[in-house]
Amino acid sequence: METIKISLENCYGIGQLKFDFNFDTNSKSYSIYAPNGFMKSSFAKTLMNMAEAKDIVHPDRQTTCSVTDATGASIQQENIFVIEPYKEKFASDKVSLLLANPTIKQAYDEALLKIEKKKDGLLKSLKQLSGLTGKTTTPESELLKCFEHKSLFDLLESLEIEINSLAETDLSKLSYSALFNDKTIAFLDSGQIKTQLQDYVEKYNELVESSPILSKSFNHYHAKTIEKNLDDNGFFKAEHSVNLFDSVKKIKEEITSANDLSVKIDAEKQKIFANEDLNKKFEDIEKKITTRELREFRDYLLENKDILAELADYKLLQKKLLLAYLVHEKLHVNELLKEYKTNKPIIQQAINDANNHKTEWEEVLAEFMGRYTVPFRMEIANQEDVILKGSTAPRLVFYFNDGTPKPTDENLLLQVLSMGERRALYILNIIFEIKALIKLGAKNLIIADDIADSFDYKNKYAIVEYLQEISEQGNFQLIFLTHNFDFHRTIAGRLKMPREKKLTAIKNGRVLKLKEELYQNNPFEFWQDNFDNMRYIISSICFIRNLAQYCNLEDEFLKLTSLLHIKADTNSINFQELTVIYQKILNKPAIELPTPTNQVLQTIYDTADAIDAEPDESAELESKIVLSIAIRLKAESFMLSKINDKAITDPIQLQSYQTINLLKAFQTKFPNEPTIKLLKEVNLMTPENIHLNSFMYEPILDMSPNQLKSLYRNLKAI
Repeated sequence: METIKISLENCYGIGQLKFDFNFDTNSKSYSIYAPNGFMKSSFAKTLMNMAEAKDIVHPDRQTTCSVTDATGASIQQENIFVIEPYKEKFASDKVSLLLANPTIKQAYDEALLKIEKKKDGLLKSLKQLSGLTGKTTTPESELLKCFEHKSLFDLLESLEIEINSLAETDLSKLSYSALFNDKTIAFLDSGQIKTQLQDYVEKYNELVESSPILSKSFNHYHAKTIEKNLDDNGFFKAEHSVNLFDSVKKIKEEITSANDLSVKIDAEKQKIFANEDLNKKFEDIEKKITTRELREFRDYLLENKDILAELADYKLLQKKLLLAYLVHEKLHVNELLKEYKTNKPIIQQAINDANNHKTEWEEVLAEFMGRYTVPFRMEIANQEDVILKGSTAPRLVFYFNDGTPKPTDENLLLQVLSMGERRALYILNIIFEIKALIKLGAKNLIIADDIADSFDYKNKYAIVEYLQEISEQGNFQLIFLTHNFDFHRTIAGRLKMPREKKLTAIKNGRVLKLKEELYQNNPFEFWQDNFDNMRYIISSICFIRNLAQYCNLEDEFLKLTSLLHIKADTNSINFQELTVIYQKILNKPAIELPTPTNQVLQTIYDTADAIDAEPDESAELESKIVLSIAIRLKAESFMLSKINDKAITDPIQLQSYQTINLLKAFQTKFPNEPTIKLLKEVNLMTPENIHLNSFMYEPILDMSPNQLKSLYRNLKAI
């Protein structure tokens, strides 16, 4: 047996409640019937927000909110699921669990992991080369932006031939982050420096063209690239040489080593950058770079003057730098592309499988649509992402169908659905949540607060079926709260709850108690087997009078009516007469009511007095009926004696609706009588409590015994 101990004090509307719920393998559910205003909403709200539970009206009161198991260990909030009566925008946050397919996701994850491992290696190297180590601006984000691609893999595939055909250049030594950021790009785009850059580029090109060995198409970058390739490939070690043609002297100079070639190229470069006019133009550019944010940019240009000419088309330079980094890391690039091409079919197959996968979500939806009649259907628009990426939230698409299905926004859908249909949608989301909890496998306490309130009978019983299935799950304990006694009886019966798990909420002052329900089915069946109890005898008058009416037993009907209204013969009826009527109508000759010569009317009053003296929590159904009968008889006796005019009262006593007709006559004769308000209260509160049958006694169950006792005392006082 698993026990959950609940102890609450000053939690919303609950003054005090302590109860141990004992769940066992035979029955893991409780049903609590509570009249409106007793505890339902407060109980549900408390268990939904245990950490914030308090007395809202009296926040100074000390609050106790304890939900523990048998060992005293606290039940955590995440293991308590409260189902509210209705919440328009409720949507389960665990739906993705119902979409997941471990086999598909495992194949996808394994393939992706292999690719990501190679990708991480490449990006790590690119970060070092580029200096792009931030969280938002990364080598990957810059590659995709500059080359206008959405996928790094697609981009690398498109550049694969170029990357492998190009040789490394000194461009890979430049820092992308030093040259390009929000401040520098805004500066280069602003127009402030474009004229100066253009002048600088023209002068630079002029100097390059006048160089004996360099030109616009063979500048120092191209020369350094050739130098590096020759050296890396052992060209000079094999005792080969190259000839440089001096376009000014018109002679060829033989170069036999990488060092000599490097010295020659560097000398030409330095000659160009030592030019006074070029330096003047550089100074003009430098003067434009005056803000604090651009100082690092200026300093970097001072150290790398040879890059300045490239900034005239900075977007092209961005591509050149990024491509240079990829060429430098072509080994990593090729390893990544090989892994990607190998696993790409596996990933695509997983995507296809995810889109075609029949999920638990769809099974729940299909079952729901089979039980409920609703004019809408739902689909998951991003099932692939939910299954494969896990963290992605499901995106629902609704289709409203009034003969022509149409995609519909959820807010618009809620406007066109009836309240019953909206509640059905809410229940569907509740079922998704519960199915997901089942899949998670943790122990859960479910509190269902009037879950079937305002549903029609078809949908109400469909809910009962779901609840019955849930109750059979090993990891759930359920507590149902309802103010609907018919639903209370139904759920208790369907879930085969034993007597001790069918509870009624009773209140004495601020103290709330949960008491085992005395009657499991029809209370009248219990009463007629226990006529040694005077309260059962008196309460049965209402039921047996109805039976007499159904059986056309006019004399017996009228005699019993004389015990519910003051008639000419009311004072003379004794228990012997009542015994004869009960024997006849119930067809039980063995019935013998006690005190046969005692007057029934006086016994009704005596019994009502005894009930009035008891604590409120002792007032069961029969006690409330006795009080109601006594109240009306007292009220009629008072009005009859006060009017004291047989010409008025005798005709009324022969009519139906005696109490209300007496009240009308009383008001006419005594329009300013202060007791009229009290008598109206009698007429308002008691009719349904007396004119009841074995199928409809919920109104009196909902009524507080304290209300009836107070009304009875006030009548006795007049």
